Amino acid sequence: MFNDIKQLGKETAIYGVSTIIGRFLNFLLVPLYTNVFSRQDYGLVTNVYAYIALLNIIYLYGMDSAYLKYASTEELGDERKTFSTAYNAVLLSSLLYSMLFLVFRSGLFRQFALAEGQTRILFFIMGILFFDAVSIVPFARLRFHNRPWKFALIKSVNIVVNLALNVVFILRYHMGIEGVFLAGLAASVLTWLILLPDILRNLEFRVSRGQLGPLLRFGIPFVPTGLASMITQVIDRPILLALTNAATVGVYQANYKLGIFMMLFVSMFQYAWQPFFLKNAARQDAKILFGKVLTAFLLAASAIFIVLSLFIENIVKLSIFGKHLIGRDFWGGLPIVPIILLAYLFNGLYINFMAGIQIEKKTQFLPIVTGAGALVNVAANFLLIPKYGYFGAAWATLVSYLIMAAGNYFFSQRFYRVQYEYGKLALVGTALLVSFGGYLMAKRLWPDGGILLKMIALIIYLVLIFSFRLVDLRTIKKI
Repeated sequence: MFNDIKQLGKETAIYGVSTIIGRFLNFLLVPLYTNVFSRQDYGLVTNVYAYIALLNIIYLYGMDSAYLKYASTEELGDERKTFSTAYNAVLLSSLLYSMLFLVFRSGLFRQFALAEGQTRILFFIMGILFFDAVSIVPFARLRFHNRPWKFALIKSVNIVVNLALNVVFILRYHMGIEGVFLAGLAASVLTWLILLPDILRNLEFRVSRGQLGPLLRFGIPFVPTGLASMITQVIDRPILLALTNAATVGVYQANYKLGIFMMLFVSMFQYAWQPFFLKNAARQDAKILFGKVLTAFLLAASAIFIVLSLFIENIVKLSIFGKHLIGRDFWGGLPIVPIILLAYLFNGLYINFMAGIQIEKKTQFLPIVTGAGALVNVAANFLLIPKYGYFGAAWATLVSYLIMAAGNYFFSQRFYRVQYEYGKLALVGTALLVSFGGYLMAKRLWPDGGILLKMIALIIYLVLIFSFRLVDLRTIKKI
């Protein structure tokens, strides 16, 4: 069993190469944007990308998850036919969506809050949506065939090109925010071209009606699920913009982005986790194995949380060639970072609890879970932002992810009861609460404690983790 967890960890790490390199390089755009754009312009870019994230869900409608499910069981025929049906369906629907995009472009222009002279941005957005959609199922195929290195390389190329073109278009050609979207389009097109040889080698140019029905039944619930989940991730920006101003959104987004380190870990785990649990579901000890995976996940996530929550301010304020990780004007939002990190940790639990729902084909319950999270998020944003500003938006995000994790746990355990190690999970939570909670109380009593208080809190966390025997030197050696 340790070898299975090790294999999952290995693939998580390889996916992490692209995720970490890619996201980190993408994160480098934050200092570029916050040091070049005004807070208003940065807020506009953030707002448009929030809409792109929502539309991506509609363009894909869960076909990547449906492909992975039925490719792993071959219930609908061999994997090649399943891939062809899923890919061709997404290709045809994306062409249809693009035509609708053109028909309703004037309304979308106003919805995206674009200004006069920014018409071309709308066409760049349409291109990004199309080429991202027709690349997702091929990426899922790489994951299914355990080809994380190729996956990692292509993803990394996408981000490197995007970053390089952002620098060229913004600093060299002074294209402003238009350069952001042109760079995104170029990177998306290049990614699809790199994947194209693999696509053509494994594609049959037909859509099987016998396969399409089950694929849609499994995948369609991911549309409301994905929309609700994405609303939870991005709706706070438009609400914050409506209730405050673009400058406030810019400060919030810059500091929200500092949660990238937890998001990186959760994302790279998710890439490896979904094919892992689908392929191992038939094992006799699967439910014990999945329980141990959750313990390992929470241990790693808690370590990331405590280190970053304690030291993020020190990291951000480091000066490199006179510049900082985010501009000085954005430092006021640093206290929201631990809240965002914790929110992403609960998002990771939500992803862990997804296993039983997908294994038992109970995806119809996912919209209920994510819908509840989205409703709570919207309500909490409207309730908390007028009083607490962007701090209210951060707390709304945390509460909604907590609701979603609890909902997924309830439905998953109802249909597929995993043997979670509740005692160990509680001890990890205790270690976090004592160390970080103690640090926050001590900071109030001793405001000038600085780095010394942070080091004491980190040591307390490590002592508790080893004292509770959650980790031992033998295990570390194996890892």
